[in-house]
Amino acid sequence: MSDRHDDYPFDLVQKDFSERPEEARNLLRRRPFVRFLDTLEEGANHFAPGDRLEDAVNTALAVGSPLLMTGQAGTGKTQAAYWAARRLGLGEVLHFQVKSTSTARDLLYTFDTVRYFHDANIQDAELASRRRYLEPGMLWRAIDPGVDSEEEEDSNRRTAAPSGPRLLLIDEIDKAPRDFPNDLLHELNQMRFTVPEVPELGEVRQNDKGLRPVVMITSNNERQLPEPFLRRCVYHHIVLDADLVQRAVAARRGELEALSDEFLDLALRRFLDLRALHLRKPPSTGEYLVWLRVLALRVSGAPEKLQGDLAHLPYLSVLIKNRQDLQRLGAAEDV
Repeated sequence: MSDRHDDYPFDLVQKDFSERPEEARNLLRRRPFVRFLDTLEEGANHFAPGDRLEDAVNTALAVGSPLLMTGQAGTGKTQAAYWAARRLGLGEVLHFQVKSTSTARDLLYTFDTVRYFHDANIQDAELASRRRYLEPGMLWRAIDPGVDSEEEEDSNRRTAAPSGPRLLLIDEIDKAPRDFPNDLLHELNQMRFTVPEVPELGEVRQNDKGLRPVVMITSNNERQLPEPFLRRCVYHHIVLDADLVQRAVAARRGELEALSDEFLDLALRRFLDLRALHLRKPPSTGEYLVWLRVLALRVSGAPEKLQGDLAHLPYLSVLIKNRQDLQRLGAAEDV
């Protein structure tokens, strides 16, 4: 953390700047900026997966099966995919964020039926090509990396075809309707499908076996996934424990130079104690790292006082995001 922020005041709203607004503006201009989350691309530079996750990734790569990663929110499942893509030099991750309304077809393609029939009615004739109303989905782009470089009316979509496999991330698959995983079994296994809306397109398939995509899937364990789907995956569960948190802190130690090793050990114990309370919304590793960054901004000014305050969890609003949890902590004598 830069020294120029060491003297930044944390009590601005306790002061009255109504008669001297420019002073407040000057202070706000030089305020430190602590992001709650890095971009996933940035986070890949600092991700520390651990031996077990590395083994799981290598196993999935060797056998060509999807890697299913489970664990609580905030354990780094999504980040692991971006880390793997960076380590393997696979370029941009094809990230499909699953929603409660997602269908397997959304992952393959979307066809703008409304616009197609609207244009057909205006022209009062069958359109020459339905292809222009077809948008390749993330799995299509993973199966056929060259699809993005095909000639399109929208020149902004033209990109150079990748020279190797792509990494497809299907994120939070447990949010989808129950049929979603099973509906993808054939496509994920065979890497081929058809588009009924555009029969002249024929079968979309992976023509080059060397371009078989790397598929990584995450789940927060909100519901059990179908057994036929599980049988086709390599599986890894990420546990948010002291070892995972310590690896995450070690990977970002340079951002926390103001905090001593003893201070970090104490902060880790307080964080794990907090999670052991089985809160409605327990803090994640990412929130813990932000909390440490905030503490690093303060520790240079009065480290002894801050270490004493750690027993009372200062800046709790960075860690706790649930009203009932805050009330519970406020009532607990030992927190």
